[in-house]
Amino acid sequence: MPEAKYLLVGSSHAALEAMRAIRQVDAPGSMAMLTCDPALPYSPTILPYVMSGRSKPDGVLLRDADFFAAQGCAFVPGARAVGLDPKARSVRLESGESWRYERLLIATGAAPAIPPIKGIETVRFHVLRSLEDAKSLRAAMGGAKSAVVLGAGLVGLHAAETMAEAGLAVSVVEMQQHVLPGYFDATASERIEAAFAAHGVRLLLGRRAVEVSREDAGHSCRLVLDDGKAVTADLLLVATGVRPAVDWLERSGVTVDKGVLVDDFMRTNQEGIWAAGDVAQATDFYTGKPALIGIIPTAVEQGRLAGLGMAGDAYAKPYRGGLAVNTYRFFGRVALSIGRATAEMNVEAVESDDGGYRRLVLDDNRLVGWASVDQPFDIGIAGELIRRKVDLSGCKDAFLARPVETGRRLMSEMWR
Repeated sequence: MPEAKYLLVGSSHAALEAMRAIRQVDAPGSMAMLTCDPALPYSPTILPYVMSGRSKPDGVLLRDADFFAAQGCAFVPGARAVGLDPKARSVRLESGESWRYERLLIATGAAPAIPPIKGIETVRFHVLRSLEDAKSLRAAMGGAKSAVVLGAGLVGLHAAETMAEAGLAVSVVEMQQHVLPGYFDATASERIEAAFAAHGVRLLLGRRAVEVSREDAGHSCRLVLDDGKAVTADLLLVATGVRPAVDWLERSGVTVDKGVLVDDFMRTNQEGIWAAGDVAQATDFYTGKPALIGIIPTAVEQGRLAGLGMAGDAYAKPYRGGLAVNTYRFFGRVALSIGRATAEMNVEAVESDDGGYRRLVLDDNRLVGWASVDQPFDIGIAGELIRRKVDLSGCKDAFLARPVETGRRLMSEMWR
């Protein structure tokens, strides 16, 4: 039975950062990285570019084979974990093989969540979560004239934009009243919606698909919406969200809520096991309660903490809590959000003469959230202002009028 002192299950940002942190403390310790993916590590954020053809599949890899050799880490692709035995300290793979470990990182990420729509299992549909998904979608686009996307989140809108630019007639079905409702308020969302409409994308907002069936009249599928209307298309993409990949942990004793519950050092309830990234349910910065925040900065921070803990670094600092951050680029434009960007508290909204928009959310003269479209801002500085709960009362007017310059000045003064 193969074994490793450090066994990393997963191969994206959290696992790679954990590897780096471990090697800072323990250079010779044996290590292996197992992944269900057949490819070398890559970032999910690059998938729309593979789908569009702007990036080649072999050109988006985060690390190559030489990197793993230099790190003294066995990289094992196509290794799907299906079971975990904490007492035996072993991970069982779909192949029947098992790996023993001394210290384990659960970094299996998240998988597409398929909604319970009647007939969904009878039609061919696509998802966009892996490199293979992106390649499959690109191939399907070549023989399609129309597409329907279920979900107007980041993945759905990125894909809709790519397909519209490729010349497909695209419809997007979203059950909420606005696109990207978790990131932007209605005013910001309306600007994004207008850009999609201007590029020929039909947005069916406040609508939900209730039935899907095969269509024989030249299209591959027919969707019936909750208002009784139907949409037909050659290509169906389901982008209605993701769920942490935790099925393989059943009966392992690892505590799972929505994701794997961890403490502020990314430790699970089982000795010798840590979790990080999209699969981990860690402390939320605002509420102090466990939450899922599936973004790359969070995965990197959690992965580093987990790696330091696995390697026994006594100086690791506890997790500061997750803070939602998103940068969304669409049709050559950009929208940003951070923190409690949609909260209805003390809101200062500014619309510029050139069509830009920004929304600042304050609590007791402290920034707690920001959302903007076509407005410059430094997300890194915004994050520090929020985390440090900087009192803006002495410069509030200047910050509202010139947030970039004022934010940089404030941080410069604090860093001296």
